Order: sequence, then C-alpha cells, then structure tokens
Amino acid sequence: MATLLVVDDEVKLLSLLREYLENAGFSVRTAGTGQAALAEFNHAPVDLVVLDWMLPDMEGIQVAQAIRKTGSTPIIMLTARAEEADRVVGLELGADDYVVKPFSPRELLARIKAVLRRSGEGAPAEAQYNLGPFTLDEGARELFKGGTNIELTATEFNLLTHLLKHPKRVFTRLELLHVLEGHTYAAFERTIDTHIKNLRKKIELDPQNPCYLLTVHGVGYKLVVPTFAP
Repeated sequence: MATLLVVDDEVKLLSLLREYLENAGFSVRTAGTGQAALAEFNHAPVDLVVLDWMLPDMEGIQVAQAIRKTGSTPIIMLTARAEEADRVVGLELGADDYVVKPFSPRELLARIKAVLRRSGEGAPAEAQYNLGPFTLDEGARELFKGGTNIELTATEFNLLTHLLKHPKRVFTRLELLHVLEGHTYAAFERTIDTHIKNLRKKIELDPQNPCYLLTVHGVGYKLVVPTFAP
C-alpha cells in the first residue's frame, strides 16, 4: 500500500481527498501548512506528495524544493495557476506533475497512479546503461557518476532510461509524453523541454552545448553515446 502526503490549507478539500484516496486503497497523511508538511515528510517515509502551491505560511514550491534536497520522492503540485510559465517553473523546481484547480478527485487519482507507475516501475537490477562517465542502474533506479549518486526526479529518470534504451533514435515531444504517460495535446508538449533542460543541467558538462541530449530542430530530441567522456 502506497503512502501519500496530501498538503492543502482548504480543510474541506483535504478531508474530501483523504477519504477518496483512502477508499482507493492508499494510506494518506495530511498537512495544512508548509511547515507541517515538512514535519510530516521528515517524520516517516512517503511514496508521493500531493502539494498545493499556495499555503498560508510558505509557498508550496518552497516545500517542494526542501523535499527535493532529500531525494526524489514524486511530487504532484495542485495549483490555480494555469499559465504555462507557472507550470514550467514548477517542473523546473522538481515537481513531477501538476493538477490545475478546480479538479475532480478522479483526475487526481489517475495522475497519482501514473506518477507512481513511473517511479515504481523497474527492470532487473543487472539492467545497466553507460553514458560517458555515467552509469544508470534501471533496477535500483539510480544514476552514478563515478561513485557519486546523481539525484533525478522520477520523471527525469524514466525519460533518461527510455532514451538510453534507444540511442540515436529521434523522438518527438509527443512521443516522449506518451512514454511518460503525460498529456497528449499540444499545449503540454513543451513540458518535455523543461525535463530535458533539467537533465542537461545534471549530466552535461555544458548544458548550453550538450553532447548527450541533442535537439533535433523541428522534430524533438535524441540521445547519443559519444566515444569520449566530457
């Protein structure tokens, strides 16, 4: 049974989501402020955090940043901000997905299940891929550079794993959204750009001039495995 931490200052909404998600088979813990959310998160492990952007004591995005410093627990942001720029900011700061208010509990449940599938799916521990100085262990869901663990979000890990399985193949943004079980309409295709940008920051020596994650202009992206390590 997966454990969720749901954070929102709307008491009625929090109660509704708790009941709905518990009926769906999850263990649910709740918090109404950012500080309470961090206390709950640090008290015991959770498998996913549902986090409201606007909280009374601090912005949810600050909570997300604090959680990201401790690992790659999946985060779904709840936000009334529908603008693409706001969604991109959330993704850049570590969110794996977002749900725009108002939303139905059924929609949130579908998003939770999709993100948990992405973060929980794996291959045998011996399934490893090399990329220059990096080694990706699919079974352990870890990326190493030498002996250093490179922290990736669940979405970043799945995106990189898929590209490593198909080196040199060009993928459109829409195809990569299908891989990540995300939305498949054009307005959301640019979220892939954000995930690629975040990955480049973590694995490229010069993210502005990448040697691994390459842009194929007018089409999408491909990953190449050079014979040299940058």
